[in-house]
Amino acid sequence: MGRVGHEPVWALGTMSGTSLDGVDAALVLTDGHVIHEFGKAAYRPYSGAERAVLRAALGRWPGEAGVAEAAEVVETAHAELLSRFDGADLVGFHGQTLAHDPRGQGTHQAGNGAVLAAVLDLPVVWDFRTSDVTLGGQGAPLAPFYHFACARFIGATEPLAFLNLGGVGNLTWADPALPGPEVPGALLAFDTGPANAPVNDLMQARRGLAQDEGGALAAKGVVDDAVIEAFLAHPYFYKMPPKSLDRNDFAGLLEAVAALSDADAAATLTAAAAAAVARGAEHFPRPPSQILVGGGGRHNATLMAMLADRLACPVQPVEAVGLEGDMLEAQAFAFLAVRVQRGMATSCPATTGVAAAVGGGRISRPGA
Repeated sequence: MGRVGHEPVWALGTMSGTSLDGVDAALVLTDGHVIHEFGKAAYRPYSGAERAVLRAALGRWPGEAGVAEAAEVVETAHAELLSRFDGADLVGFHGQTLAHDPRGQGTHQAGNGAVLAAVLDLPVVWDFRTSDVTLGGQGAPLAPFYHFACARFIGATEPLAFLNLGGVGNLTWADPALPGPEVPGALLAFDTGPANAPVNDLMQARRGLAQDEGGALAAKGVVDDAVIEAFLAHPYFYKMPPKSLDRNDFAGLLEAVAALSDADAAATLTAAAAAAVARGAEHFPRPPSQILVGGGGRHNATLMAMLADRLACPVQPVEAVGLEGDMLEAQAFAFLAVRVQRGMATSCPATTGVAAAVGGGRISRPGA
C-alpha cells in the first residue's frame, strides 16, 4: 500500500494520448506540491493491430461496440509497461480517452484501474476527469497543476506557458510567483484545437504511416490559406477559455484538404495546428516570457517553425529547461495521483471551468 502523510512518495504515472501511438510511464518523487526528483521513464508503442482496435472505438461510450476490446488493449499494454518498474508507492492511470463530451454524455477513458491494481499489487488512482465534469467542468486539460509545479521546479519567476502538442493541443499559462495553482490568477488553461491528430490521420489514410516524421512532408507543401481561414471561423475559437475538445471535434478538417496533394494537405493541417495555438495565445492574461513545448509535436520541425513565426515570444522544447517532453503528461498523472490520494485539488475554475477547486479520481487498491 502507498505511504500516506506529507512526505514525498514515488508515484508512477501513465499517459496514452489521442495520437494513439503508445503508452508513456514515468516515476516522480513528489508530495503533491513540489517535484523533488524524476525517476525512470519508459515507452511502450501500440502495435498496428492494437492501434486499429483503439481507432475503431474512438467516439464510443461504455457498452458500445468495440469498447470492451479497446479497454483490454489499454489494460494489457499498461500492465506490460508498468510491470517493468520497481519502487513505486502508487500509480496514476489515465487510460485512453475514447470520447469527450463534457456538456453531453460526459467523458470516457477506456481501462479499469482495479485491473491494474490487482496485476501490479499497488494502489491505482484513475478516472481523473469524471468528478470535474460532474461538477460542471470541462474535465480537461488536467496537466496545468503539474505545469505550475514544473514552473517552480525550473526556477521560473515570470509568467510562462506550456504547450502540449498531442493529438489535440493545449496551453497552460502559469504565474509561478503566486503561492499555489488554485489561487486566482495563477493559471489559465485550455485546449487550443487539433494538433497532431489530423496530420497523423492523413498520413495513415494516404500513406499507411503513423505520422509525418519531423514534418518532412509538410515542409515540401504549400499551405492553403483558404482552408486555414475557414478553420479559424469554427465556433470553438470564439469561446472563452477554459474550454476543451474531443479528438473528433474538427473531423471536417480532413475533408477540407481532400483535394490537395499529400504535401500540401500535410502543410495545411500543420499550419492549422500552429494557427490554433496562436489564436489561443490571444487569451493569455499577460504575455508569457516563453512558451515551452512538450508532446510529440515538438519533434515536428515544420510545426515548430510555424509556431515561432506566429508567436511573439520564444518557443522552445521543454528539454531546453531540463524537462522531458515525451514524459510530461505521464509525469503529470503521477503528480496528480498523489494529490488525489492526499485529498488535494486537481483542477480549478481557471483550468477546466469547474465551479470551484476540485479533486478528481478514484482509488483502487489491490485485494479490494
